[in-house]
Amino acid sequence: MNEPFIRNHQYNFIKKQIEYVRHACGTVTDPKIVESVRYGAEAKIMELFPDAADVQMQLLGNISALQTVEDFQQYLSSVEPYMTQFPQVTEKQIRKLFHKNKKLAIPELAIDYRYATYLGWIDISVNKLYMVYPLDGQIVGIEGKFTPTNKKGICFICNRHEETVLFTAISKSRPAGSLPDYYKAVGNYMCMDSRECNKNITDVASLERFIRDVIG
Repeated sequence: MNEPFIRNHQYNFIKKQIEYVRHACGTVTDPKIVESVRYGAEAKIMELFPDAADVQMQLLGNISALQTVEDFQQYLSSVEPYMTQFPQVTEKQIRKLFHKNKKLAIPELAIDYRYATYLGWIDISVNKLYMVYPLDGQIVGIEGKFTPTNKKGICFICNRHEETVLFTAISKSRPAGSLPDYYKAVGNYMCMDSRECNKNITDVASLERFIRDVIG
């Protein structure tokens, strides 16, 4: 039971569901509706962990007893110790991922890695955005140009309305028989502030799909 099993995006999802229940308890007078919200939240949380052991399911399934603000906070506090950490990377490892960039800007690495789904940072001097993510058991890095939108938009990673940039990377995949000058640009709108994005992300499907499109 002491083994961490909850990733950052899963913890964010749990927080979101718990907030739905807390809000229902504080605003809805019909107990049947409240119980329906509780049941739905618990079912969605359990769906995140189809291979969870009985003791892990017991930890996550104590939603029916939550009533007060303190109860909800205690629930979240009880699951935090079981959060996994983003694989801690060193400056040397990051430089190796982006070895062609001799003057690579290094992000802040003294962070709480439990609350990181990916590492993302911007180097304004070269107009580039960098991203590091553990994909299929391997740390991968992608880079591309960013274009500020100077307005809020929907981030394709966390699906929240935040200050966004257009991130455009060149895909490494090449169709058979393509010309020497062939290239494919892959782009999408994402949060300018990766820290806020990491606080909001509840699903990694879009992020992983984008990274696979880039690395080929």
